[in-house]
Amino acid sequence: MRLPMRQSIMFFSSHGPMIEGIHQGAPPPTQEQIDEESRRIRRLRILVHLTLDTIAGGDLSAEEAAGMIAATRRVALEMFPGKERAFDLIYKPQFQRVMHAVYRLQ
Repeated sequence: MRLPMRQSIMFFSSHGPMIEGIHQGAPPPTQEQIDEESRRIRRLRILVHLTLDTIAGGDLSAEEAAGMIAATRRVALEMFPGKERAFDLIYKPQFQRVMHAVYRLQ
């Protein structure tokens, strides 16, 4: 008996790609697809770190900082459609910590 092929689906994290789930019957990703996802992950990490550093500088109002976070989330979801939960689990706590540290907000 032959088992169906399985494909790993990746999502972004602050430490690189993480396996989210397995889809049966789908061909495995090509090296080109893996490389492209790695580039998007790297770009997202840079964007998040720049946003965190800018907010931590304390030169923005709380409203401006919140706007930057919202814009970063929009860009992340354009890069990784359907990954709202992953963004909220991975990056939202980091943004909450910096907002609390700089603006004493929760």
